[in-house]
Amino acid sequence: MKRFLIYDLFKNYLELKDQEVLIRGWVRTNRDQKTFGFLMVNDGTFFDSLQVVYEEGTIGLEEARKFRAGTSVEVKGKIILTPDLAQPFEIHATKIVMLGDCPIEYPIQPKRHTREFLREHANLRVRTNLFEAVFRVRSIAAYAIHKFFYDKRFLYVHTPLITANDGEGAGQMFQVTTLDLTKLNGKEIDYSKDFFGKPANLTVTGQLEAEAFALAFSNVYTFGPAFRAENSNTQRHASEFWMIEPEMAFYDINDDMDLMEEMVKYIIKYVLENAKEEMAFFDKFVEKGLIQRLNDVLTHDFARITHEQAITILKEAKVKFENEPKYGEDLATEHEKYLTETYFKKPVFVKDWPEEIKAFYMRLNEDGKTVAAVDLLVPGSGELCGGSQREERMDYLLKRMKEFNITPESMDWYLDTRRYGGCIHSGFGMGFERLLMYLTGVENIRDVIPFPRTPKNLEF
Repeated sequence: MKRFLIYDLFKNYLELKDQEVLIRGWVRTNRDQKTFGFLMVNDGTFFDSLQVVYEEGTIGLEEARKFRAGTSVEVKGKIILTPDLAQPFEIHATKIVMLGDCPIEYPIQPKRHTREFLREHANLRVRTNLFEAVFRVRSIAAYAIHKFFYDKRFLYVHTPLITANDGEGAGQMFQVTTLDLTKLNGKEIDYSKDFFGKPANLTVTGQLEAEAFALAFSNVYTFGPAFRAENSNTQRHASEFWMIEPEMAFYDINDDMDLMEEMVKYIIKYVLENAKEEMAFFDKFVEKGLIQRLNDVLTHDFARITHEQAITILKEAKVKFENEPKYGEDLATEHEKYLTETYFKKPVFVKDWPEEIKAFYMRLNEDGKTVAAVDLLVPGSGELCGGSQREERMDYLLKRMKEFNITPESMDWYLDTRRYGGCIHSGFGMGFERLLMYLTGVENIRDVIPFPRTPKNLEF
């Protein structure tokens, strides 16, 4: 007999009324009431679990009474409509078979668990409502990103994960080597004997390679993992995360901001339309008013201010900040919260940043003090995107590389993009996990990535 997915049953139960179906899944709860009982079964294809009724005449009745949470089962039974109950239908089982037992020490019991406890069981936490919803939204949002760029004729580029360059110039990179470091005995490393013959690292960004493709295909994007060896234990930082990084030839900084805003609104709209049950769950149990907040984003233009204007707003605010806002310096989390949640009450672009605190590839503005960089700040999550118009002028780029102690010889391939048919171009990076935190209301980055990698944490 053909197996039905629970998703298909929820979408087509009216047409399947009184028909016999077969499902397989895992027991979430079991309520035995002597003459009959209820199994809540979930197969991972739909957020809601399906109620299965077992009673006198059900083959496997006595065994079913003892099924514990986590047990995998096969159920054969009839679809019965229940319009007056919470669920629109249920299955009246004719036969129930255990496929895999689950012992009593199973850690994911039908009760509330703390998120800290569930992080210790990241391999099993996906069987809870919260994480089922989080990771289905993660999948839907990833598809929305690919669809957005595909429909706009962007080329999807797979940039390397092992690289010899530091795209951000910050030096916070994980080294990759085949040398036995335990046998060095304090000696200087001879990289000529290493696998690649030179120092190699895990990438912090695919931007530089994406720029090379943009100057052939016009519009490209990369969407993949990135790695930062930053010893940070905040709720917003992880050592391994995913980045969406488009690069566009013939785009200036304003075109860049237009694309950011269009993309964010597209993803929000797609998720609201295609993850209704999950978003309703987040709205009820994670962040009250989440759906309204996201809908408000769709109906308002994002604010646009310069870094200097942002600092002025913060200085004039009748608020005592822990970190004093200063011209020429970065914004603290509390500054981002004030701008997005108190002052503008919506997402905010902050552009034209001081050149001293931004990367070498960002285009110097006419004032000679700021660069054409932009951060998109959103309520609840802070910085969501960071981008810039790239420096297309060879002499300016070489000057900035010198300031960052980057030798031109090591980046000669990158300089070719300016030598041969260079043009104005722009791009940005969006941390996928930051986006998911914004979409779901989940506050900790460790809870929106399947197996989080953070300092001193390399489990699973």
